[in-house]
Amino acid sequence: MPRTRPPYPPEFRIEAVRMLRAGVRSPRQLAVELGCSEQTLRNWWRQDQADRGERDDVLGSEERQRLRELERENKVLRQEREILKRAAAFFARETDRP
Repeated sequence: MPRTRPPYPPEFRIEAVRMLRAGVRSPRQLAVELGCSEQTLRNWWRQDQADRGERDDVLGSEERQRLRELERENKVLRQEREILKRAAAFFARETDRP
């Protein structure tokens, strides 16, 4: 099982993306210098491009957050609907009894 580490602070991510955008170093070189994986840097860069409107194939941070909220709300609504269905069935059985 791979080891996980705490998330990088937002300031660290912002600075790393700024350095990537400057183009002085490749993602591989920068990853070695910063002590994170090259793929992590590429993911942050891709997300930054989406937030700036430079990419359409990735959700922006605000869109991603809104999607998470809607998924959470949807889950709660499904649970509530299931409870109400069970309650309705229970009370229908109770009223059918002589």
